[in-house]
Amino acid sequence: MLNIDIVSQIFLGFISFLSNFISALSGGGAGLIQLPALLFFGLPFSKALATHKVASVALGFGASIPHLLRNRLQIKYAFLILISGIPGVLLGAYTSSILPDNFSTSLLGILTLFLSFYSIKQKNLGSSNQKNRINKLRIIIGSVGLFIFGFFNGYLSSGTGLFVTIWMITIFDFSFSVAVAYTLIFVGIFWNGIGALALGFRGNIVWNYIPVLILGSFLGGYLGAYFSIIKGSKFIKLVFEFISFSVGISLLIKAFL
Repeated sequence: MLNIDIVSQIFLGFISFLSNFISALSGGGAGLIQLPALLFFGLPFSKALATHKVASVALGFGASIPHLLRNRLQIKYAFLILISGIPGVLLGAYTSSILPDNFSTSLLGILTLFLSFYSIKQKNLGSSNQKNRINKLRIIIGSVGLFIFGFFNGYLSSGTGLFVTIWMITIFDFSFSVAVAYTLIFVGIFWNGIGALALGFRGNIVWNYIPVLILGSFLGGYLGAYFSIIKGSKFIKLVFEFISFSVGISLLIKAFL
């Protein structure tokens, strides 16, 4: 008979692979499956969130390889995501113990559901990849939105990558596939990396789960990103709508339980 710890590691590895494969397709939502799985194993929410954050960084590294090989990213957009979002992440992590969880979680759930319905209604959303010039208005609007999403990333974590994906499509008219690439790399690695460090300093990371979660996240992220490139933006849009709807419902259930 297999040791119960080995069974747990195999189960978590599979869950990590599946959740991050789906996340790499849609640009977010790994926490929809991976975070509840860690809670199922009896971890307190703070420890489950911190452990999930560390594994999510591996998703960013894994997913970045197929996208970087295609060389579709531009420094100016990457820089905008980093300088606008990172202060929000830090502020969100700092205020996580001050603001009421239920209100913020339910608000994020409602907004995430809105993303799903918005994408469904906008049939041509994310079907092009125009290279719009960055004027001052786009910089201001884009930066404000990214700061807000960064705050939610540091404060709640779940589902924020979906907002960045749709924001990059709406403001800069990216295709779904290109917007997902920016989200997975710069939100997945940098935003989540900073969040993981902030939570890690509090001693919340469960290190014996980390190796298998990182392996599953890396492989799932790589294969999900590779598959998304092959299938194209139309397929990614459908996955995005399903995941954003599921994440929104999940957040609302969590808020009212």
